[in-house]
Amino acid sequence: MSRLYLFAEGPTEQTWAGSTLNEHLLRRDIQVHPVLIANARKRQHVHRGGIRKYVQMKNDIVRFLTQNPGRDVYFTTMIDLYGLPGDFPGRAESEMHRPRPYDRVAELEQAFSADIADPRFIPYVQLHEFEALLFVDPEQFRGLLNCGDGPLQNLAAIAQQTEPELINDNFETAPSRRIIGQIPEYAAAKSTAGPLIAEAIGLQRLRAACPHFNDWLTRLETLG
Repeated sequence: MSRLYLFAEGPTEQTWAGSTLNEHLLRRDIQVHPVLIANARKRQHVHRGGIRKYVQMKNDIVRFLTQNPGRDVYFTTMIDLYGLPGDFPGRAESEMHRPRPYDRVAELEQAFSADIADPRFIPYVQLHEFEALLFVDPEQFRGLLNCGDGPLQNLAAIAQQTEPELINDNFETAPSRRIIGQIPEYAAAKSTAGPLIAEAIGLQRLRAACPHFNDWLTRLETLG
């Protein structure tokens, strides 16, 4: 059984990785261990959740790599492209690719991999947020949160305009803010509702609609 440590940006990604992703990869003899990303270290205590500075996240990942030297141990991330800190490797260079989000995220992941410099590390940056995945089928919000036909129709209209992963990362138009704009209850319920909605949509549909997500999952499946 291989072990896969997944550094999650927040509780939403952590919950999804520990449930849906773990259940899927266990069938391929890969056990997922979600870990919230470190954002600070004070008096030997590590504070986790969210990304403030890249160096804090890098030091934590390198520490896990050092403490787990086996060849059957792997490491990945699930962090949002939206809101990456300014010191993230390759961030400045990636700006030239901003009109082409898939090229932009590929350059960031290559720079991230080069900076960690361990073949067992598989960087993944979500285009543009976890909530982009939920635009594959906004109807799945129905029944889970207090929302009527109007908000769901508005979210469906957004989903029809572009691929889910290409919904942009401006402050007011990032995927999560678009959802909260229609369904305000999502703001407080995202860590529980987000993974449940993604699970209801199903991995096959997520993979078909989100090629960058599919490429990452395909690579993880080879680790068993």
